[in-house]
Amino acid sequence: MSTEQLVLFILLALLAEVLGTVGGFGSSMLFVPLAGFFMDFQSVLGITALFHVSSNLSKILLFRKGIDKKLVLYLGIPAVLLVITGAFVSKYLQPVYLEAGLAVFLISLSLILLIKQNWAISPTKTNAALGGVLSGFVAGLLGTGGAIRGLVMAAFNLKMEVFIATSALIDLAIDASRSVVYVYNGYVHRHDLYLVPILIGVSIAGTWIGKKILSRVSEAQFKKIVLILVLITGVSALYKVATVFL
Repeated sequence: MSTEQLVLFILLALLAEVLGTVGGFGSSMLFVPLAGFFMDFQSVLGITALFHVSSNLSKILLFRKGIDKKLVLYLGIPAVLLVITGAFVSKYLQPVYLEAGLAVFLISLSLILLIKQNWAISPTKTNAALGGVLSGFVAGLLGTGGAIRGLVMAAFNLKMEVFIATSALIDLAIDASRSVVYVYNGYVHRHDLYLVPILIGVSIAGTWIGKKILSRVSEAQFKKIVLILVLITGVSALYKVATVFL
């Protein structure tokens, strides 16, 4: 990356972290497609997992007012098991098809959540487990599954601090697990490791800024902005994939 590209990459990563914190979806939903404009998709998966470890530690530190332990078990354990499966499966698929899958996933989910704003999932143990299975597998395969997990967790009407801290703890376990598989798959490259300390700083700053915004802005309004940005990002990612085939 040139100096100009690195500065832009850092600013976009910071934006993704801020919006991910406020929207409750996690930074990867925006970071993965944005980072795809700077490096190949497999490298993006590797660096995203490492970035998310520090990101979630920051959220746990700054929103440490309580964690829903039962939800961590019902949703978190299936998510960790399936993220490992998804991470292994990603090795056997062409990156361009993974990028296309990510773009379609982002566009579809953002449109559903924008159109069906009052759509809710019943707060049952079964739905929590199914949400963990789906979010974990998608996270391992495409690099981001926080939106699915956030949608399921919203059904349990958690306080904001508990929601973010619980989601971050589950995400931390997911990212730690898939990081091991991504390293095994060869997705983490030495020439990208200089980005890790930079992204640690970005995750701390972005989480702090996100927390400040949450104290001043309506979560509902900001989530709508986040979903619109996710939709735009998904369309941009799909356009990028389309140029490969055209």
